[in-house]
Amino acid sequence: MAGFTISRTVSAPRERVFQVFSDLESAPERITGIQRVELLSPGPVRAGTRWRETRVMFNRECTEELEITRFEPDRSYTAECESCGARFVSTFEFAEHDAGTAVTVTVHTAPVSLVAKLLSPLTGLMMSSCRKAMEQDVDDLVRFLEAPADSEPDAGHAASG
Repeated sequence: MAGFTISRTVSAPRERVFQVFSDLESAPERITGIQRVELLSPGPVRAGTRWRETRVMFNRECTEELEITRFEPDRSYTAECESCGARFVSTFEFAEHDAGTAVTVTVHTAPVSLVAKLLSPLTGLMMSSCRKAMEQDVDDLVRFLEAPADSEPDAGHAASG
């Protein structure tokens, strides 16, 4: 199983960081790599929430369907999807750290189709691109959280997560 971990510290309270990271509806306005999000599950974000996420990868538009499989408010959540014959599991963890929040994102992938298993020696190339995209996503959200309140496009707007 291939994977990677990204860690960042955010100068914001854990509850606020969790809220922003799990606010799927607002992701396209906050994350430069996401073109659009279509929620497929009604109600607040929780275990079982499904959505379609569209982003540009390898110079083409890609849409994936994801599902939150584990959800612990203000602490962690896990999102999973199958793409290109592989299963991706991304876990987001939030812990109080000094005057802010430590964010740890762990991504694991495993081939599930025969073609993906045969191409597994090339997994490193794909994981490198996946890691860069995820690092950019996390950095975009950290910048949003650390921006002065009056510069946030949705300041005072209640998040859906």
